[in-house]
Amino acid sequence: METPLLDKIHVPADMKTLSRGELRQLADELRDETISAVSRTGGHLGAGLGVIELTVALHYIFDTPNDRLIWDVGHQAYPHKILTGRRDRIRSLRQPGGLSGFTKRDESEYDPFGAAHSSTSISAGLGMAVARDHKGGHNNVISVIGDGAMSAGMAYEAMNNAGDLKSRMIVILNDNDMSIAPAVGALSSYLSQLISSRRFLSIRDLAKKVAKRFPEEMQSTAKRAEEMARGLVGTSTLFSQLGFYYLGPVDGHDLDQLLPILSNLREGAYDGPVLLHVRTEKGRGHPFGKESGEKYHAVARFDVVGEETAQPKRNAPPNYTSVFADQLIKQADTDTNIMAVTAAMPSGTGLDHFARRFPSRAFDVGIAEQHAVTFAAGLATEGMKPFTAIYSTFLQRGYDQVVHDVALQNLPVRFAIDRAGLVGADGATHVGAYDMAFMATLPNMTVMAPADEAELASMVATAAAYDEGPISFRYPRGEGTGVPIPEQLTPLDIGKGRIMREGNRIALLSIGTRLADCIKVSDMLKAQGMPITVADARFVKPLDHDLISQLAKEHEVLITIEEGCAGGFGTQVFTFLANHGHLDHGLKCRIMTLPDHMIDHNSQAAQLAEARLDVDGILATILPFLDDESLAATIKQNG
Repeated sequence: METPLLDKIHVPADMKTLSRGELRQLADELRDETISAVSRTGGHLGAGLGVIELTVALHYIFDTPNDRLIWDVGHQAYPHKILTGRRDRIRSLRQPGGLSGFTKRDESEYDPFGAAHSSTSISAGLGMAVARDHKGGHNNVISVIGDGAMSAGMAYEAMNNAGDLKSRMIVILNDNDMSIAPAVGALSSYLSQLISSRRFLSIRDLAKKVAKRFPEEMQSTAKRAEEMARGLVGTSTLFSQLGFYYLGPVDGHDLDQLLPILSNLREGAYDGPVLLHVRTEKGRGHPFGKESGEKYHAVARFDVVGEETAQPKRNAPPNYTSVFADQLIKQADTDTNIMAVTAAMPSGTGLDHFARRFPSRAFDVGIAEQHAVTFAAGLATEGMKPFTAIYSTFLQRGYDQVVHDVALQNLPVRFAIDRAGLVGADGATHVGAYDMAFMATLPNMTVMAPADEAELASMVATAAAYDEGPISFRYPRGEGTGVPIPEQLTPLDIGKGRIMREGNRIALLSIGTRLADCIKVSDMLKAQGMPITVADARFVKPLDHDLISQLAKEHEVLITIEEGCAGGFGTQVFTFLANHGHLDHGLKCRIMTLPDHMIDHNSQAAQLAEARLDVDGILATILPFLDDESLAATIKQNG
């Protein structure tokens, strides 16, 4: 693949030497390079391909990084990274020690704000604009936000505040899916160029001054006439009411349209917040012949020539997400009150399958986790059984609603918390580290965590049958362990764990999928003549007090292990032990959790190793308690 123009671009300033006519070729080369890079690494392909021309135009017109360019979420920032001095590392994207899959402040000065959760760019941009004004600066601030991200209330809160403060900033609405405006045509493009120009705004200001000399009725008529004229350009009313000067829609793939409008905005023709509405095609120019409903939002590594994504392993165990979805469908077959709620992640949570089976009982509320939780609470008040499936990292955004609208009112909302624990290539921004801690602190909340896919199936059945208050269950990204799932599922006894291995002196108390490695460690130690006890708690709340008391009384050492932050399961266990006197008689205790620092993107296995929550980490925690030094040395060597 030859990229003669792109080869000359090391930083955006290098683009200034190109003629506007050469930018079309540069965009084509950038699209090819993006496809080539993602074919090696996997990642979010569709969003980046949709903003190739917009990325070229922004960096060509504006003076980045002095002008602040903020990408919402960051899915679409791969082309931006290529143009901003990171092309030589772009094939390390999402790889161990490589580039982040999202914007990241400590990665480049061209990333003024890190993003991986959506709908933050306008708030961040407004903060930068106000700080600039305070310091007497004159640089531009540009926030690019997708139409999907505009479904989140945070975006409108920011726009409302920006319209009130009237700081000069530019918001670019990248409309690639929702039909919030008519199709782009030559007339709307021409009018957008016209009304973004200083000449038009000067005439407009003059007209306002003249109109002030007229009676109030004529002033009002003139204002309505202007709004009607601008309304012909697009659906501007909402944004205008929020205090933004609306432009668009324009074709986001047509550089001849984008460049003059962006040039006008760069010159600051309008002194206040401006929204430029561009229409783009997500996945434009993707290399696959077949169509995709999601335009290859995220892909595995693929062969560009063969035009196929990497195939999954044959005969692999089902992943946890599909197990949840399948079991929820089975429960819903016999219980018509079961409903499913997701926040813009139907395929990610598996609820797209549920929606095909029960379209009237499935609800995708958009990127609006706060609303999703309270909407589910409303369903629960009327006797429905809502299962709210949200990634752990995104449920954080709806925590106040979990507290106030669900737990406080003791409403039986079921929370299916996907992507709990370490998540691999998506890295620190998407790790599900905190849900056990923040859910277990809430009165009325029941908190479960399955050790494998069979346990997950049982917990779906348990949640469906439980109607005494809110209940949650967390499960990780990726494949299960391969255990069979029973056809007939019996709800679990609430708050009851189980003993998996019998031993003496040392007990491991696991919650969630760390159980498999605990059993491996137990088997290794038993082979060396040192059997230890392994227990599966199943419940973070309510705790199995009888089980914990038994472990404390019958062992010298008790170690808890969880794939979550400090303050979660282990804290609950040792609070119980302390309050009931179990620590008064020399019981030695350790709590194994995720470390108190962010773990960067890597494979899940490597992340677990870094966190010391794998087999080696568990052994390292146990070894100091072994009295036989030669045995400890042998185990360490064999381990």
